[in-house]
Amino acid sequence: MGAASADAVYGALAAFGLTLITDFLVRIQTPISILGALFLLWLGIKTLRTPPADHAAQAVGSTLPSMYASSFLLTITNPMTILSFLALFIGTGLMAEGGGSSPLHALTIVVGVFGGSALWWLLLSGGVGLLRERFTPQIMQWVNRISGLIIIVFALGKLLTIG
Repeated sequence: MGAASADAVYGALAAFGLTLITDFLVRIQTPISILGALFLLWLGIKTLRTPPADHAAQAVGSTLPSMYASSFLLTITNPMTILSFLALFIGTGLMAEGGGSSPLHALTIVVGVFGGSALWWLLLSGGVGLLRERFTPQIMQWVNRISGLIIIVFALGKLLTIG
């Protein structure tokens, strides 16, 4: 929930802030798209080549509030999160001309970001908790490879459609 809350904060900054600077962002959409696609390409290659971790990461905090605060701070201090929301909102046209002019529209996006992020993290952590013992290092290596290839395909697809 901490990560979902941080995503909602950044989603709000992007959604409400974009209503004020949409024209500027639309003008620089191509360079942003190129940089975003190149970043995804780098991320895909790095993911593809990364060996699986030797051991699971340890949770920080022992109470629900401390775990919430820990995940919130970890997510909110990641500068790529706000850039990801900006790129997503511009790239998908969520904040295109006229689309982001309403505060209600921006609020709807923020609620959707929070709900989607919360659902994603609940499903991901629940699924990993249920299947943890079945993930061998070999399976994790294949997960990295497949994930990396998918990210690379998305990056190349974006680079091919920029123009």
